[in-house]
Amino acid sequence: MRFAGTRWATLVIATVLFAAACGGGAEETTTTTTTVGAESSTTTVVDTTTTTESSGAVSGLKGVRGAVVRIVAEGSFVDPEAGLVSNAAGSGSGFIIDPSGLAVTNNHVVTGAAFLQVYVEGEDEPRNAKVLGVSECSDLAVIDIDGAGFPFLDWYGGDITTGTDVFAAGFPLGDPEYTLTEGIISKEKANGESDWSSIDSVIEHTAQILPGNSGGPLITDEGQVVGVNYASVNDLDIQYAISRDEVSKILDDLIAGNNVDSIGVNGTAVVGDDISGIWVAATESGSPAANLGITGGDIITEMEGLILATDGTMADYCDILRSHESDDPLAVEVLRFDTEEVLEGTLNGDEELTLAFSFAQELGDEVGGDTGVTYEYTEVHDDDGVLVMQVPTTWIDIDGSGWNVDDEIVGPAIVAAPSLASYYETWATPGVFFGASVDLLDEFEPSDLLDLADFSDSCTYDDTYDYEDAVYTGAYDLWLNCGGTDTAFVVLEAYPQEEDFVVYVQIQIVTDADLEALDVILATFDVVPG
Repeated sequence: MRFAGTRWATLVIATVLFAAACGGGAEETTTTTTTVGAESSTTTVVDTTTTTESSGAVSGLKGVRGAVVRIVAEGSFVDPEAGLVSNAAGSGSGFIIDPSGLAVTNNHVVTGAAFLQVYVEGEDEPRNAKVLGVSECSDLAVIDIDGAGFPFLDWYGGDITTGTDVFAAGFPLGDPEYTLTEGIISKEKANGESDWSSIDSVIEHTAQILPGNSGGPLITDEGQVVGVNYASVNDLDIQYAISRDEVSKILDDLIAGNNVDSIGVNGTAVVGDDISGIWVAATESGSPAANLGITGGDIITEMEGLILATDGTMADYCDILRSHESDDPLAVEVLRFDTEEVLEGTLNGDEELTLAFSFAQELGDEVGGDTGVTYEYTEVHDDDGVLVMQVPTTWIDIDGSGWNVDDEIVGPAIVAAPSLASYYETWATPGVFFGASVDLLDEFEPSDLLDLADFSDSCTYDDTYDYEDAVYTGAYDLWLNCGGTDTAFVVLEAYPQEEDFVVYVQIQIVTDADLEALDVILATFDVVPG
């Protein structure tokens, strides 16, 4: 169990580096280049001679227009600020890479949409298209447009170097009018970590892009693709494109209909007062996420026991996906934002999400009272640095000297409380004991330590319950009405998978705030490897 907690109010989309660039004829011999920060734009005459290469791809800026498409994705999405947006239409760009209708765009343009409408140059009515494959982490997608015989673009074969003249083609702001802006490559390998993707390196350039340009090509003056535009910081005149080299790593898989580093969500890293995770705007039907029961408005707070997006980016989330095969089971914890339910389950498993256990939710009516107190937390260690957990900052009386059994130290331990003397001697003060031991494995069988902790002279025994989290498995005893008060006492005995040591936790619960502290302690207690 790894409980995220519900004591938070403000959720912030933490755009660390970028602002997303998705949103919403007659032959020409000029391109319009907009200078950021100026109130007017300048028009520059550019050679737009069209030729046909041996590959059949168009070359020259004039021919590019026929191979760039406007994509309208319609569906229902859940926005962190606006909430549910039903039957919405988002607009992005894309470009055709094969005459059969294969086109490249961004994952965030298409994933989760009910259907796609693709507008091809010279046609008034849109064509349908289906998504073949996507990559959430690389923010790429390949779609197949109905029809055949399309003009298409080829990939640039030269070195991508700073100072190279480039052009951004697409349909910014959802405008059906095709645009082409001019600039240069200003950095060959920029940081590609953002709140909606995680790319090793991207191209930084100065050819202006705006919302709606997402998925459009960044091209040379010969009409060859250098990268896929996907983000901008317009007030700084900085634009970003996914490099051709990054695209080439996964393009064949996407064309073949395979998703890469994806679970089927259109997601964004978010950070709140005391929570972080991947906000799900929509899910792809039939994907691992949808099959598990993840839906728009959920926040994936943990994956494989790791808290996600603490830095406001998708980096940790994508590192986990890249470290596993697409069909590997992955344990996740999900906060259902509108109900504040904490759910858990396994991607690529056989069951849907289930409500995660929380002492705060289970025992809130039986233990303590609502004092209006909320805790902040701090990380504590034993004297040897072997044990770690988070406890309330007001539990300032701490002993990390070791686990003493019959005047013998059997392992490391931490005891924390507002007052250790009061914690030991009364039922009126909350506190925690956390110890770990190898030595006790030789003396006791599993559950023996629970049997030794008998509080029947002061408390009412409730029951023994199974315990399991991402690391430890065991059982705990629950004692209620200790000392004739509403105080409860929890005693946990658990083992890691290898069963090479035992952990033992005792927690005294006096108020509702201590119940939440119990959840936090059980979500964070651990033994440092080695």
